[in-house]
Amino acid sequence: MTAAAAFAASEILIDTPPPPDRVEHAPPSRDGYVWGAGHWEWNGRAYAWVSGTWLVERRAAHWVVARWEQVGSQWHYIAGHWER
Repeated sequence: MTAAAAFAASEILIDTPPPPDRVEHAPPSRDGYVWGAGHWEWNGRAYAWVSGTWLVERRAAHWVVARWEQVGSQWHYIAGHWER
């Protein structure tokens, strides 16, 4: 299957499903930070793994990990973001 992607601002739709997530073990917690788990990103030709990282904690918000959701026969990338 060839990969056809549509890029509109930060929206990514692609025909090729992402590989299974890699197993990453979050390090011990750190005061004032949250762990942003690793995820697959599309670089225009193939998926590339982005390792997890520490993010400065935001009050009254929680981190939503980046993910891919299937929409019909395509995959939609939802970037990691803060939610209140």
